[in-house]
Amino acid sequence: MADRLFDATERAQLSDLLDELGPDAPTLLAPWTTLDLAAHLVLRERSYLAGPGLVLPGAWSRFAERQRRALALRDFAGLTATMRSGPPPGFFRIRWVRRFPNLNEFFVHHEDVRRANGRGPRTNEHAMDEALWRNVTLAPWFLARRLRGAGLELQWAGTAKTVRARRGEPTARIAGPPGELLLYLFGRQGAAHVQVSGPAAAVEAVQRARFGM
Repeated sequence: MADRLFDATERAQLSDLLDELGPDAPTLLAPWTTLDLAAHLVLRERSYLAGPGLVLPGAWSRFAERQRRALALRDFAGLTATMRSGPPPGFFRIRWVRRFPNLNEFFVHHEDVRRANGRGPRTNEHAMDEALWRNVTLAPWFLARRLRGAGLELQWAGTAKTVRARRGEPTARIAGPPGELLLYLFGRQGAAHVQVSGPAAAVEAVQRARFGM
């Protein structure tokens, strides 16, 4: 499993789905459509100048958004073909980048399209779930950094595997398959199929918190 790069599978399946749905289908990132999302994914890998602005605030973020909008004026089929062709030479071909940020990026955005178009949770092969769980455990504290007034544990449902995302009392627990936990941590709480349990105050704190980048 350690040598398998599941980002390639997610990239290919997302490319297929974008081609199937076309440029005007909804995503969980409303008002973004599938065209907007395709432009975002191409910009992320192909523009080293604008790419950091996808996560950094301020003027850099505004510059990246202008670049993304310009890309969205291009032919949709060309954007999906570029995305399907794989990461360009350089940073995005590094194996740890493919295993961690790229797998997260393509898995979450694949679900952004799937769930917004009436498709429910997938049943992943165990090796894929292991890869997603590894990513859940790597930096959950960062994605949960805005949680206030409670601690947080994450559990791979049906197993004894848990990880502490944030220290504090009272403590809530979110349980679900690894992919669903990842969706929750990336701010897709309304779409993620998980169970939140614990003291009422902790559950309330989790439910009102803003997760994600």
